[in-house]
Amino acid sequence: MQNSLILFSAVLISFFIFNSCEQDGTCGDSNISQQGGDDSHNMGQNCMSCHTAGGKGEGCFKVAGTVYNSAGSTTVTSGTIKLYTGPNGTGTLLTNIEIDSKGNFYTTNDVNFTAGVYPGVVSSSGATNFMGSSISVGTCNNCHGVSTAKILAP
Repeated sequence: MQNSLILFSAVLISFFIFNSCEQDGTCGDSNISQQGGDDSHNMGQNCMSCHTAGGKGEGCFKVAGTVYNSAGSTTVTSGTIKLYTGPNGTGTLLTNIEIDSKGNFYTTNDVNFTAGVYPGVVSSSGATNFMGSSISVGTCNNCHGVSTAKILAP
């Protein structure tokens, strides 16, 4: 009886390990930042190091990063990332991504990068900083804070 219980437990644990979203590459978990939320972590690091198919993070992020104050010294505690089809807020607004209380923004929702996407950072006061060029991927902290300037709120 004890061997059967051990075997059953091992099979059950294996099922959950090998069928979890993080391990099977399905990326089925929804994970979207919200104003006031504080579930995020690792500010300034490349979120997609973990939040990708086969990664250890919850859900596969399509866009993620960290926003700092205008001096670049601390993260902001609110605001929104807006993604447009045209530069400087022109074209179609594709999505809004709220910045959480730790300065991070992230979404598992699909974003169509095919024609390029133009991001803007909107502060809690409504002022906006636009990125001057389009992006074709949403791994914002892969460049910002590494090979280019941090993402700054206006």
